[in-house]
Amino acid sequence: MNTNIIEVRNLSKQFGNFQAVREVSFSVESGEIFAFLGPNGAGKTTIINMLTGLAKPTSGSIYIAGCDGIKDIKSVQQAIGVVPDESNLYEDLSGYDNLVFCASLYGMGKKDREARARKLLEQFDLADTGNRPFKAYSKGMKRKLTIAAGIIHAPKILFLDEPTTGIDVESARRIRRLVRDLNGNGTTIFLTTHYIEEAERLCSRVGFIVYGKVVRIDSIGNLMKKDEKEYVIEFTLENHDPSLYKAMIQAFPGVKINRIDNQKLRIIPKEKVALAPFINFFEEFHKPVYEARIIRPTLEDVFVKITGIELAKMKKEKEGQKK
Repeated sequence: MNTNIIEVRNLSKQFGNFQAVREVSFSVESGEIFAFLGPNGAGKTTIINMLTGLAKPTSGSIYIAGCDGIKDIKSVQQAIGVVPDESNLYEDLSGYDNLVFCASLYGMGKKDREARARKLLEQFDLADTGNRPFKAYSKGMKRKLTIAAGIIHAPKILFLDEPTTGIDVESARRIRRLVRDLNGNGTTIFLTTHYIEEAERLCSRVGFIVYGKVVRIDSIGNLMKKDEKEYVIEFTLENHDPSLYKAMIQAFPGVKINRIDNQKLRIIPKEKVALAPFINFFEEFHKPVYEARIIRPTLEDVFVKITGIELAKMKKEKEGQKK
């Protein structure tokens, strides 16, 4: 039995001579939290725009909740909620009035939309500020209300584009809790993010996307398991200079050695090795070993290995755009 609520096949988008999305195929299961991870300009937002009817694909097919996402976009839009990376709510309207207005766009009756608005303000801890104008909200509060507006019609699927970018740590934690709660109540979540820890905490599966192409999709567990075959040992020493590092490379040919900083060295052998030869080597240089530990790969390590993109750089690019 097929439980996929989103099916995308050979999806492409071209803007003039620029190919923004290239033959992308993937599926999302009903009830899961799925994320696309990738740098600025990778095509994440373009894909969300095509899935939500804001952009027309150049080629390919989209099926969402059993409906054709290209030919029958109106039916699709009744089944989905969309939270863009920049709020689309009205600054001068109150939080309550924004929600009521959004509900009216989905054809909800007056009584139903007012009751739904009040319920969401309570659920999102915004009841005390529901009568304030949206422009008076903090960034975290604005993000919560924007998510509330996205689910005002109780959609089966919620699309979240960079849900926690530009907000403080505590607000981001609350947003993630809201996302988990929504998913726990049966909403399928499709999000894009450049925060590796966000994907790791929230998602069952992730897709890595670079230059408009999906380079890997898998569960968090499988991605980590495949990379655990790499055996990494980190040594913490007294301060050492580059000469020790050079001598080590000569003494242990065939072993990859990374100098992390003035105290830490990592060795990456092709297979498991005894620690004694390395400790003896350090002792010859009068550098006692304070700590030796096996390093387990993180999702960030896996992402960098597969895509060749440093996440720290990716984060700076995104946050630089928000200033």
